[in-house]
Amino acid sequence: MGKLLPSCCLLLLGIISALGQKDSTGIVFDKGLLEIKEITDEDLRVYRNDPDFNYEIVKSDPTWWDGLKVWLGNVLLDFFEWLFGVEKAAGFLAEFFSWIPYILLGLLLFLLVKFFLNVNARSMLYSKKNQSLVTLSEEEHIIKNEDIQQLIQNALQQKDYRLAIRYYYLHILKMLSEGEFIEWQLQKTNADYISEIEEPEMKQPFDYITRLYDYIWYGGFDIDEGKYTRLETTFASLKKRILENG
Repeated sequence: MGKLLPSCCLLLLGIISALGQKDSTGIVFDKGLLEIKEITDEDLRVYRNDPDFNYEIVKSDPTWWDGLKVWLGNVLLDFFEWLFGVEKAAGFLAEFFSWIPYILLGLLLFLLVKFFLNVNARSMLYSKKNQSLVTLSEEEHIIKNEDIQQLIQNALQQKDYRLAIRYYYLHILKMLSEGEFIEWQLQKTNADYISEIEEPEMKQPFDYITRLYDYIWYGGFDIDEGKYTRLETTFASLKKRILENG
């Protein structure tokens, strides 16, 4: 009986404590009506048009420029890692490596622009030189009024062999016109004169010297005395055939 009383007291205290905790943490239920929120297309459109909510990942094939940058970066990275060591090819050097492809591209563009500017300047120089010597508007005057043989000799004395070839070709045109193998007109092209010549022994040589003339005069290529001497043989041979058939 003495042992049962303490046990009952402990059990009673446990029940009272449990009831007290149940009352202090009572659950309150919300008995209000639920309101269903409808999401309209207009509500969704706002988020669809907002790029911050676009989580779609678009994969694209690498371009040639991407491949070039990767290749250059790998080559330079391997070089500097070999030069400085793997540990030192980081930090500032790693940042510097990422800019090297752009630096090389800028250098390449600079060299290309400089090259084309030099080519254009050289072409303008040759154009002005040719215009100061013989212009297209003077061609008719030279053929009809000038002593072309003397013009050739003057050009040779000045060692201007390109100009001598120019005069020699006009001399051939004059001979063909006087021999009635062609009908010379200022607006005609050299191809027109080739098609007008019917005699094969003159047509083929004239076609050949026409290509040489276009290459030397209009192509802007200088020739020396040795090359002029070899070309003069071809011109003189055609000149002789024109005289024989005239």
